[in-house]
Amino acid sequence: MFAIADANNFYASCERVFQPKLEGKPIVVLSNNDGCVIARSAEAKLLQVAMGAPYFKIEQYCKQEGIAVFSSNFSLYGDLSQRVMQIISGYAQRSEIYSIDEIFLDLSGMPWDLTTYCQGICSTVKQWTGIPISIGIAPTKTLAKLANRLVKKGLSAHGAVLDWRTLDAPDEALATIALDDIWGISRRWSEKLKALDIHNALALKKTEPKRMRQYFGVVMERIVFELRGASCIPLEAMPPAKKQIMTSRSFGEKLTEFADLRAAVTYFAARAGEKCRRQKLAAQALTVFIQTSPFDSQHPQYGNSATTEFELPTHDSAILIQAAHQGLERIFRQGYSYQRAGILLPDLLPAGVAQMSLFDTGEPSARSEQLMATLDNINRLHGKKSIQYASEILSNRWHMRQQFKSQSYTTNWRELLTITI
Repeated sequence: MFAIADANNFYASCERVFQPKLEGKPIVVLSNNDGCVIARSAEAKLLQVAMGAPYFKIEQYCKQEGIAVFSSNFSLYGDLSQRVMQIISGYAQRSEIYSIDEIFLDLSGMPWDLTTYCQGICSTVKQWTGIPISIGIAPTKTLAKLANRLVKKGLSAHGAVLDWRTLDAPDEALATIALDDIWGISRRWSEKLKALDIHNALALKKTEPKRMRQYFGVVMERIVFELRGASCIPLEAMPPAKKQIMTSRSFGEKLTEFADLRAAVTYFAARAGEKCRRQKLAAQALTVFIQTSPFDSQHPQYGNSATTEFELPTHDSAILIQAAHQGLERIFRQGYSYQRAGILLPDLLPAGVAQMSLFDTGEPSARSEQLMATLDNINRLHGKKSIQYASEILSNRWHMRQQFKSQSYTTNWRELLTITI
């Protein structure tokens, strides 16, 4: 038996935790640089605010309807996600964090009533974090996702929890579910299935699994078996190691000077190094890229990248930053207005897995490890950016536009919630 716990309208719920006056009011959260809508509360959905809508097109409508608008606050969302996942994972021996707001639980062999048990999980998470969650339970991960979807549509008789096995007519429920609402089926696959006269989850369940394997491969065959109640997709207790890391951003304003871009790629390289060390990985190469806006027809277009290979895999931020600077010098051209830049670390390896040269003593590597560990510890204890590389702070023109950003209530001492009596 599997369960999937999903935080309801997660980004909007995070904003409500510290601003309870927003309870029951419409909320939208915007993308980087306040560009477009990436999250909506249930109330905003009822007001027909579309996902991906450019903010400048709906700004007046938001004011007219009293919709609360927030810039994305990923430090807050990430921290609350970690707290929610830590609580939920304590209710099962095995779990799999699937996304920032979803976690699978293995409930196999539990002797008590799973609906009541999961209602307790919902109550605890709400009480301890302020985040509402819903839970779907089923014999397979695919059916658990569908059960969770039915909960969000208000079709559960048990509040925020639905056990698929308690449905009176599960096939009737499957008949109401569109193909692209099934976990693992893309829109492209959905169109191909419709061409085969398969139009909903029930029709897919009744197809011959081997036939689906011939058309789509083993993944679709597993989905058919999962819809029939046979578990084919196991729990991944340990997420697979990343093969690459990319850190990039669109700028709050267009940049023309080398110094501004240099500050940006310094930050990106330093963050990429942090991610590498946190995941115990090392990079064999670094690619830096810059580009103008593809939508700006008033100015000339340019984009380029440069790759630097390292003699030994590394996650030392200083080495990554140096490579980023050297690459930027090779590709920077005067006369262009740059909108975006980034760093890519391809072909990652587990840290410490490297072929040394015959005369390598390993001493510089040991000093590098000590320095990076000290840097990470200080920034973890005293907040991000407590220690920065000098070239990162020479310019802040590349920073994102975040006009509506809320405080980092749980990760920044200077932004703790203040209560006035």
